[in-house]
Amino acid sequence: MVDNKLSNSFHVNESEIKQILNSTHDGMLAVDDQGIVTLFNNAAERITNIKKVDVLGKYAEKVIPNTRLPIILQTGVPEYNRRQELDQKTTIITNRVPVFDDHDNIMGAVAVFRDITEVISLAEEVTDLKEIESMLKAIINSTQDAISVVDEDGLGILINPAYTELTGLTEEDVIGRPATVDIAEGESMHYKVLQTMDSVKNVPMKVGPNKKDVIVDVAPIVVDGKLKGSVGVIHDVSKIKQLTEELNEAKSIIRKLEAKYTFEDIIGLSEDIETAIQLAKTAATTPATVLLRGESGTGKELFAHAIHNTSERKYNPFVRVNCASLPESLLESELFGYEEGAFTGAKKGGKKGVFEQAKNGTIFLDEIGEMTLNLQTKLLRVLQEWEIVRVGGERPISINCRVIAATNRELEKAVNEGDFRRDLYYRLNVIPIRIPPLQERTEDIPLLAQHLIKKFNQEYGRNVKEVSNEALKILESYHWPGNVRELENFIGRAMINMNMKEFEIKPKHLPPIHTLAEKNQAPLIAPGMELLSNDNQMSLKDILTETEKQVIKQTLEDYNGNREQAAKQLGIGLRTLYYKLEKYQINQ
Repeated sequence: MVDNKLSNSFHVNESEIKQILNSTHDGMLAVDDQGIVTLFNNAAERITNIKKVDVLGKYAEKVIPNTRLPIILQTGVPEYNRRQELDQKTTIITNRVPVFDDHDNIMGAVAVFRDITEVISLAEEVTDLKEIESMLKAIINSTQDAISVVDEDGLGILINPAYTELTGLTEEDVIGRPATVDIAEGESMHYKVLQTMDSVKNVPMKVGPNKKDVIVDVAPIVVDGKLKGSVGVIHDVSKIKQLTEELNEAKSIIRKLEAKYTFEDIIGLSEDIETAIQLAKTAATTPATVLLRGESGTGKELFAHAIHNTSERKYNPFVRVNCASLPESLLESELFGYEEGAFTGAKKGGKKGVFEQAKNGTIFLDEIGEMTLNLQTKLLRVLQEWEIVRVGGERPISINCRVIAATNRELEKAVNEGDFRRDLYYRLNVIPIRIPPLQERTEDIPLLAQHLIKKFNQEYGRNVKEVSNEALKILESYHWPGNVRELENFIGRAMINMNMKEFEIKPKHLPPIHTLAEKNQAPLIAPGMELLSNDNQMSLKDILTETEKQVIKQTLEDYNGNREQAAKQLGIGLRTLYYKLEKYQINQ
């Protein structure tokens, strides 16, 4: 029952008061001066999910643990718009006020409250939506792709800065305007997508006042099954063309760098080297296969680079393969490529071989004389048919490349001994070019030495001027089994032996092989050169062969039979050394 004092103060009957209080949407809770509940309306019952019978006539803090009405009774201070959690699911906003009698004595307290759980949920949803909207706008505005969005009527509702940069049109030009406003040439894909509800891709057109060439992708925007508009992504074709051209130019530069030497890098004025250079220049003007012959270190690769860079193929790939550096199985896959699943560990999708990679360019097959007979057969097919078959494949693939081969072996002897196919020899030997060893052109040593000094000055940060006449005599007297490569090593080591205040290479700076000869007062000639006496009737070829044999034997002795170190000192490959040991029947 409603307190009689409260009823009398309002001068209305109890029935009317109940009707009024139970009709309000807000919950109401009243207590007397002892904190006993005297009022609990229908809305309070609904909001708190507590029955009136369980509340009326009982102390408020017993039935509603977190009520603050007892505090209001003690302080007489009202509290407005306070948030209160009734339970984990219900949150209310409440006003609590004291009730005074005619003498300003506290006679009770009243709380009026409202359920704001749904309001909070809606507010959170609105906040989330605003955050999502802000995030989407930030993403759209930061992307490098030009984006335009229209509504279901085809009117512009959103563009990003990249769109303005591409088309030259601002939001004022586009927002609220028809989708055709940005089209200079072509049909609006926005309208097409709105009509068909199907996406379109890679449609070329011109947009904006500058008629930019673009490609557009447009897709419908569908929400809950209803078409709400369409979004378009615009790609600048002119940039793609520019990037493609820059990429092709970069590739050309890289390919040219792969073949970095020209005929200007071949140093020498002797008759033999001049003959080789002129023949190589002639070969560069033809597509014919070239066979470079010469000892290790004479500069065969230098000639291959120069021929490629003087030919019509100079802007296309130059690919080098050392036929002695890989076992047969790996060399085969390197040359011809392989299909997926051709062997364990084969790359998914297969791999192109160097013959395919050298498309329209040059492939340089170094140390071709070391290739096995099985691979020689497959290479012969390439040179005959100009097509290859990948490892594990069956389909022939046409190729277009120029072949330059190189060897330090006597191929004619290898053919006679059955180590090299005769038919392949003739296919390779179309334009043979013999590069003379350094010992046959010692008159070029001063020029070569000066060139190497210039090179090492740049690399070492030195300022060496020249080689002294005494040191040149020593260099010209040496037999140079490692040829120009060995001379390069000697000059580099000599410059390292110099202090920063020395500007001329002297005998004391040369590597130990020379200083030892001086100390022992040995003749500054190569082992075997004594064969050149007037009484000796040996041919030059026999003398060179015997000299090479003695040099190899002496070098092996110097390194206590260590063949790897000996090969390094001689400036030749380990396989080449083994070949020469077998050739000269040297058992060390």
